[in-house]
Amino acid sequence: MKVSTRADYAARALLSLALRTDDRPTSVKEIAERTTLPQPYLEQILLSVKGAGLVRSKRGVGGGYVLARPPAEITLADIVGAVEGPAPTLTAPHDHCEGHCVLQEVWVELAEETRKILDRFTLADLVDRTRVGHPL
Repeated sequence: MKVSTRADYAARALLSLALRTDDRPTSVKEIAERTTLPQPYLEQILLSVKGAGLVRSKRGVGGGYVLARPPAEITLADIVGAVEGPAPTLTAPHDHCEGHCVLQEVWVELAEETRKILDRFTLADLVDRTRVGHPL
């Protein structure tokens, strides 16, 4: 299963914030430069993660974004959910589904397993891995 560009960019942006050693807000421009992400798209993504309560913003000179919670309390599942929306749920069975019902069950199970994996990784885990050279 491929992670969407939107989810990848959101994770990269929040990891960039988590890697900061100070509590100073980081501008969208600076995040874009540090991550090589396109600034206009990054602005949209940061609004989504802000709406989900993962980052806070400060306006004006010296403004920018900071994590709203400690990195150990933000999982990849939180980030993906903020930009992708909720995982699919199983709808009521159809009388005649031509296999649709079975496929939908598989897609829901895939989403649930993916969520379990993403829940295992926090931004703090990723910061640690980044600083020691990416060990699995």
